[in-house]
Amino acid sequence: MVNFYLFVLMCIFLIILPGPDTAVATKNTLSHGRSAGFKTAVGTCCALMIHTSAAVLGLSAIIVKSAFLFSVFKYVGAIYLIYLGAKTLWSLWKREEAMVTETQPKVQFEKASYFKQGFLTNILNPKVAVFFLTFLPQFVESGSNTLLPFLLMGITYTVLTAVWFLLYVYLINQISVFMKKPKAQAMIEGITGTILIGFGIKLALEKAQH
Repeated sequence: MVNFYLFVLMCIFLIILPGPDTAVATKNTLSHGRSAGFKTAVGTCCALMIHTSAAVLGLSAIIVKSAFLFSVFKYVGAIYLIYLGAKTLWSLWKREEAMVTETQPKVQFEKASYFKQGFLTNILNPKVAVFFLTFLPQFVESGSNTLLPFLLMGITYTVLTAVWFLLYVYLINQISVFMKKPKAQAMIEGITGTILIGFGIKLALEKAQH
């Protein structure tokens, strides 16, 4: 493995860029608190370890090179993101309706698995597999065995992601203390729900890379 410190620096820049994982973590933290955000982050990191294992075993290469498998993951992932976004907007609408009628909303999503949301959002994103198969080889010496370097880089990326999300969720939760007004929460949930749908549509329109 070469340029490990450069790899770490590049990972940090890539991790802090907003994406579907960040949107889901933001939504759950703002809607249900720090614990929900942490559980979402744990789900994301577990999915990253599976992507790492898949890259080491060569399965990611098969998915990337197969237009059919790439499309399956792409559309299932897109549908899931759109579902999460629509569910957020629907929950927001029901809550606002309940406030108007002074009744409790009939639809409740508090029992949703935040770990599962983080896990599925990441594992169903084929762009993560593409990332592992195109980014990681840049830091491996030509002709060398890729098993251990891929494993080390995958673990490093996962650990950096975990650290970032722990800090991010904590910060978002602290900020939310000052944003407890219903109008502010409604605006944020509406924005994050719309962003999730947007990510889902964008993912559905992505073309497989060969």
